[in-house]
Amino acid sequence: MARAIILPGLLLAASAILAEPLPQPLTLIQALRLVDAHHPAIQEARAREAGAGAVLLAEESSDDLSILLEGRLQYLEPSQLSSYQENNDSRLGLLVEKRLYDFGYTSARRESARFNLEAAQWNGLSERQRQQVRVLKAFLEVLLADLEYVRDNEALAIAYVRLDGLRNRHELGKLSDIELLENQSLYEQALSRRTATGAKQRSMRLRLALALNRPQEVPSELIPPDQPDMGAALPAPEVLAEKVLQNNASLQSLQKHIAAAEQMLAAAGKRYGPVLRGEIGAYQYHRETGSTSPLSAALVLEMPLYSGGRSNAETARARADMMKYQALKGKLELQLRQQVLELWLEQNTLRRKMQELQVREEYRDLYLDRSRALYDLERTTDLGDAMVQISAVKLEMAKLQYQWMINQMQIKMLTGELLQQEEREG
Repeated sequence: MARAIILPGLLLAASAILAEPLPQPLTLIQALRLVDAHHPAIQEARAREAGAGAVLLAEESSDDLSILLEGRLQYLEPSQLSSYQENNDSRLGLLVEKRLYDFGYTSARRESARFNLEAAQWNGLSERQRQQVRVLKAFLEVLLADLEYVRDNEALAIAYVRLDGLRNRHELGKLSDIELLENQSLYEQALSRRTATGAKQRSMRLRLALALNRPQEVPSELIPPDQPDMGAALPAPEVLAEKVLQNNASLQSLQKHIAAAEQMLAAAGKRYGPVLRGEIGAYQYHRETGSTSPLSAALVLEMPLYSGGRSNAETARARADMMKYQALKGKLELQLRQQVLELWLEQNTLRRKMQELQVREEYRDLYLDRSRALYDLERTTDLGDAMVQISAVKLEMAKLQYQWMINQMQIKMLTGELLQQEEREG
């Protein structure tokens, strides 16, 4: 009854969460907290957990007490030699049966199912971590699309002003047709770029909405996150690799699968072994004879003598499963070592590029100040170009910073730190 009350309450709470509108403007922290447990990718992992839980429940109940009520309506033609010539041989019986001991077969299968459930739970954590990274990438892609639009919009405005001035000169006969068409072509190119980046803005916002499982709530305004500290020291790749091999969720899942396969291998060797079972029966007969009994109890030992090749086949299948998961684990370990090293090297490369861009930014700032001063003196017309260059540098710096943030989250995912606090509290 308590379960029946709690479940609707949970459903209402989930509905309330789903009905809560997306914050506007949206911050990165809010977006990461809004990662939806009802997202299909996470739901798929939850379904695998539920399936593994159902298998464990079946294994835990496989040797439960069995109670059978049997009613039999039966007509009988008794032998002429029998002293009981009654034709109605109906009976009612109650049979209680319990497997008492099977020499480790049931316990091995139960342990295997428990390890498979733990593997599914680790896989579920891995999927939630990946979804966090997907949301981070989608959020930052929106910000980059906005910066690209700013850059291309500035370039378009400058191209328009320049083309408008050239048209005036053309009307006065001071500019040839070919020079006018050349600059009009440059304007059309700038307009095409601005149109493409405008479409990209919309596409990236929809991608973020889909990552948050809110396809009907496309975020309009995002607040950029704080700039990351790209000067922070990184642990050595060997240290990171060791943490990955100890804590990575996908590796933990495969380790549990290996343990489950080992238990299934042990169970396969006992599949056709002896079984000790207890039985108690109570019966009521319409036709009682000297051989009928109202109550019986038995301790039954079943000892299979021959199973053909079935035992060897099940053992071979279980051993093949174990070898498969061992190979997958070894393969993943090699991939993770390579991935950690590549992320570590890329972080150092990003740091070096950021130092280069910071110098270029200082140069562009000074160049913009000089262009603005010369523009005021009407000695130069490249002020607009300098502004576009500043926007382009800021875009490149944002790309480096955001890639740094993505790499950092990926490192946390690989080392098992992402969502670790949530798992401890759970």
